[in-house]
Amino acid sequence: MNALAAVGATLLLAGCTTERSLYEWGSYQDTIRYSSSSPDNADVEQQVERLEQDLQAARAANHRLPPGWHAHLGCLYSQLGDRDAAAVELQKEEAEFPESTAFVDHLLTNLAKP
Repeated sequence: MNALAAVGATLLLAGCTTERSLYEWGSYQDTIRYSSSSPDNADVEQQVERLEQDLQAARAANHRLPPGWHAHLGCLYSQLGDRDAAAVELQKEEAEFPESTAFVDHLLTNLAKP
């Protein structure tokens, strides 16, 4: 009976372990929160740098980035005036998450406007 209780306890505790997230979030959530709550104080170049560091860490760990990540980075590049980098990131968003096609196409259309 004790062996059965031990096995049950082991299985119960094994079910409580945390699994790795589906996505590598890095500083993305903090970046979004800060840029939304303090848009005048949010340094765009610093946000790009943090997200690029997250990208390198995710690649090194072979993890996926969350939905919206590439689109947000693309919008940041657009704010910096780098339309080519913005378009590349938006296209990555669309390729990774096809359900974002309508939104990303809208952003790409606006990006192409002078």
